[in-house]
Amino acid sequence: MRRGRPQFDKMQEESVQPKEAQNGAKPLEQQLAEAQAQVEQQRDAMLRALADAENARKRFQAEAANAQKYALERFAEALLPVIDSLEAALANAEASPQALRDGVQLTLRQMTAAMEKARVSAIAPVAGERFDPYRHQAMATVESPPGETREPNTVVAVMQKGYQLHDRVLRPALVTVAKPVEKAGANPISDTDLD
Repeated sequence: MRRGRPQFDKMQEESVQPKEAQNGAKPLEQQLAEAQAQVEQQRDAMLRALADAENARKRFQAEAANAQKYALERFAEALLPVIDSLEAALANAEASPQALRDGVQLTLRQMTAAMEKARVSAIAPVAGERFDPYRHQAMATVESPPGETREPNTVVAVMQKGYQLHDRVLRPALVTVAKPVEKAGANPISDTDLD
């Protein structure tokens, strides 16, 4: 017998099986079935999560629609006493002009309180306050009368109060604004001079 050559006559026949089966691991069919079951569980969990998300989205949309629909409910409730006071003032107007005046004053106080409760505040600049184009609307400009000096671009008078909701202007205050005094003999620039 020569060295280096294998001897086949003493070999025993071995069954050919995957190494996993030889080492005690699960057969491929069982692993596939478990993987498919796991995929099915994850699919069910994903579908449940999607359904929950869709339900939450619909619930939030319904809540937002209700909030928008009934947003003015508190404000309207605050205005109901104002309406009652106006009706009472009109009913008593014939009895006494003073009663009408008192009723209107009471109604104005109620209306002001309702507006303040709703965070609506008046924009009422005082004379001499700097003109703010975001909160004021200039309706006219005037020069200072002789002997009186006013700073240019300041409020001279308020024609109508403005109102704001929180920081948003609902209506600017209508004001008269001081303009610089033109010197005697100075030629004001006209639109034709700019051509």
